[in-house]
Amino acid sequence: MLVSRCLVPFSLGTFIKHLPILKRTTFCPYRIRPKTITTTRILCSSYFETLDSHQKEQIHLYVDTLLEWNQRMNLTAVKEVNEVMERHIEDSLAIIPPIRNSYFSHCSPSSSNNLSLVDVGSGAGLPGLVLAIACPGWEVTLMESMNKRCLFLEHVVSHIGLSNVQVVRGRAENLGQVLCFREKFDVAVARAVAEMRVLAEYCLPLVCVGGLFVAAKGHDPEVEVRNAEKAIQILGASVLQLCPVESHSPYGQRTAIVCLKTSPTPRKYPRDPGTPEKTPL
Repeated sequence: MLVSRCLVPFSLGTFIKHLPILKRTTFCPYRIRPKTITTTRILCSSYFETLDSHQKEQIHLYVDTLLEWNQRMNLTAVKEVNEVMERHIEDSLAIIPPIRNSYFSHCSPSSSNNLSLVDVGSGAGLPGLVLAIACPGWEVTLMESMNKRCLFLEHVVSHIGLSNVQVVRGRAENLGQVLCFREKFDVAVARAVAEMRVLAEYCLPLVCVGGLFVAAKGHDPEVEVRNAEKAIQILGASVLQLCPVESHSPYGQRTAIVCLKTSPTPRKYPRDPGTPEKTPL
């Protein structure tokens, strides 16, 4: 198990372990140039059922631990096992096909099974910890700013016995300016963190050129994506595709927004903590 704790303010000396180490394209709104973005529908009766017995056992152990700790601290509003499985686990697993398919098609076909992935604002480990269980070849970093949530993540990673997970405490605005994290990940993911303009500034500085930023959103994110067009371009990326996926939760269909990093992010981004949210690009 790899566990790293980072305290604010940050410096290179704070981190003992470093992570393993295209002409810009313009994203035009698909109402004008519909071929700019492709939409891929991914259906599956249950993503959980595709896991092997050991992975299913790890998922159940994670859910049990989540609900146990949730009695002492606010990790999720969901209180029942079945609802956690439907609303959180299936939702998290559902973004694996868009990640794999997009990385295979547009990045590096040979390495889609061995990705370095960062979950920004991981919270209770959703989706990052679930992805680490389902894809043991991926090296997953759970990035979370709240100490108590980091303590939970460290405990559950140890309890489950995951060797491909690192927990890092800190804000994305700070970590995105640190050399051992900046543009070092193949994929950055985020779920239920912020709107796309803000989320892009949190995530894209962490993604290497040629990598992916994947945001898990609701069933109708088109307006949010259009509003984020300028921010995504400024940060060195373009929207690759919107992938509707079926969720088994009461909230129905979800969408994975996949962005391709095509050029380096300008050094001034991300801006100081709080600025992306107060003044989105």
